[in-house]
Amino acid sequence: MKILSFDIGGTKIAFALVDENGKLISEPVKYSTPATKEAIENLLKKVIAQYENEIEAIAISTAGTVDIYNTKITGSVGNLPDGYGEIDFQSLSKKKVFVENDANAAVWAEYKVGHAQGMNNVVLLTLGTGVGVGLIVNGKLLKGKSGAAGEIHFPVRQDKHRRCGCGNYDCLEVYMSGTALNLDAKEFYNDDNATSYDIINGLKENNAKAIGVFEHWQNMVESGVRIFASIFDPDVVLLGGSMAHFINYSKMEKNVNASIVTSPIKIREAEFENNAGIIGGALLCAEKVLD
Repeated sequence: MKILSFDIGGTKIAFALVDENGKLISEPVKYSTPATKEAIENLLKKVIAQYENEIEAIAISTAGTVDIYNTKITGSVGNLPDGYGEIDFQSLSKKKVFVENDANAAVWAEYKVGHAQGMNNVVLLTLGTGVGVGLIVNGKLLKGKSGAAGEIHFPVRQDKHRRCGCGNYDCLEVYMSGTALNLDAKEFYNDDNATSYDIINGLKENNAKAIGVFEHWQNMVESGVRIFASIFDPDVVLLGGSMAHFINYSKMEKNVNASIVTSPIKIREAEFENNAGIIGGALLCAEKVLD
């Protein structure tokens, strides 16, 4: 079985052929995300036309909330062009098209073939421009009544210190995302040109100030992990995204387990990074569309 699986984000669109077991049949191909809805549609149509005769279905892992029927986007996709959420994915091919939120696809990949295999309660936090959240509860993907479960747009302070991308102030996302580390760099360095790259480079050079900024950010990530551990009582919390490479997992796991009232959890880096959406989308497509 061959599934053409896409992962659509604000900076790139990647795709590969994947089998029903989540194995990549072809090397992923990446394009920079086009600047308009029409250009994205044309790119998808071009790729699909190239493979349509040899595949059974198409999987699309995408930023944004996806409806419970896995057919269309129903919520905000602020990092993609205007109108992107209006794309009629079902019209792109004569083959079946399966659509899922990228964090949901990523956690399913980890659950089925990654670092959460054998664990029925899993939280995945992807630390990117925002924070993507994927939840497995008792072996099932938790989506909520409309497909929007797992948003972390709730305040963690009350003084209107930072404006979140959702329009509200001081959401957890704006304190534990990659964007948050950028803001931390500007604040701690008192330099509007400072970025997370300065912090990471400083870590590599054992710079004391950079280490302090990163530890402040890591403490906020730890607070987020503690919240999800307390609510969902998972077996494991996985952290994904490029920033997750630099986290001290043993320290965070020790701190979290010393402070939660639920049973101890594991905290691990996610196995899949760039290919998580591609793999998870294909696995879900195989189970829900092609069974």
